Amino acid sequence: MTRQTFLRISGLSLLGSLARRAIGAVTGPRWAMAVDTAKCRKQENCTKCIAACHQQHNVPSIPDRKREVRWVWRESFEHAFPGQVDEYSPLRGTPAMLLCNHCENPPCVRVCPTQATWKREDGIVAMDWHRCIGCRYCMAACPYGSRSFNWMDPRPYIHNPNPAFPTRTKGVVEKCTFCSERVAAGRPPACVEACSEKALVFGNLADPSSELRQVLASRNHIRRRPELGTGPDVFYLT
Repeated sequence: MTRQTFLRISGLSLLGSLARRAIGAVTGPRWAMAVDTAKCRKQENCTKCIAACHQQHNVPSIPDRKREVRWVWRESFEHAFPGQVDEYSPLRGTPAMLLCNHCENPPCVRVCPTQATWKREDGIVAMDWHRCIGCRYCMAACPYGSRSFNWMDPRPYIHNPNPAFPTRTKGVVEKCTFCSERVAAGRPPACVEACSEKALVFGNLADPSSELRQVLASRNHIRRRPELGTGPDVFYLT
């Protein structure tokens, strides 16, 4: 093969690769979630979404609050949305259902030295627990407190383990994955499926005809700390 032929073929291959990426960027999904705050607080002290998520993903039930591991949890709106909930808001004093925001510009990804966490093309901020070295840089970078560290072996604290999902080990960080394994099988996240009030809407943010986009177009909504520029992909309908 001559040098000219090689360069021509290489150039065509590069253009083809760029074209495929461009098409994927346009047509590929971008997963996101909306939380209907009114529906979410209909059942007082309801934790069905938390229980379903933690059972599905073998999240340990560690009684020590300083060492607990959580993928989905509840906090007051005042704490979760500092400066966004005033004294006249109906959300004041009510609990907010929280999880990883799967940010458009995730700071956790930028600081990870081993690429144990990364941003997928479909919007999910994924994790490879085998590559995590436990430096906790991602925890320091996340402004939402969405990541937990395994200070001890979590396996003794897992009740009724799910054999279809891997358990983690001491010294690694973990968090919500938007149930990427369920999404790949065409199923909604476990928290969405478990919510009897249908307060959680999961869908393709890139599709104008999706239920998620229709809900966001018709309802007022807020995101956690938007001033940080992370672009959270979890929306709260107010």
